[in-house]
Amino acid sequence: MKIFHNPRCSKSRATLNIIIENNIKPNITLYLENPLSEEEIRILIKKLDTTAYNIIRKNEEIYKKLNLKTANEETLIKKISEYPILLERPIVVKGNKAIIGRPPENVKLLL
Repeated sequence: MKIFHNPRCSKSRATLNIIIENNIKPNITLYLENPLSEEEIRILIKKLDTTAYNIIRKNEEIYKKLNLKTANEETLIKKISEYPILLERPIVVKGNKAIIGRPPENVKLLL
């Protein structure tokens, strides 16, 4: 199990705690320090069975500044890679499945 984690985010911390409470030691990726490549983002989107638009944080200042509301999929993927703060958090991956930990209890679908 892998978690794309931001320790400053309460939802990310809560999701990580649920994983640990279930005796799982996840691989923790601090994605703000180690941004994902565009290909890694595409893989995540596939595992989440969603689109880039659904994994982007629309309340971030950079989202508004870059005027991404009408951006296409490839542009959003590129911008998430360039500005990792745009990636919704946390994202937990297990095998070929992934969830967004909002609410944190969503992670139970992967346990």
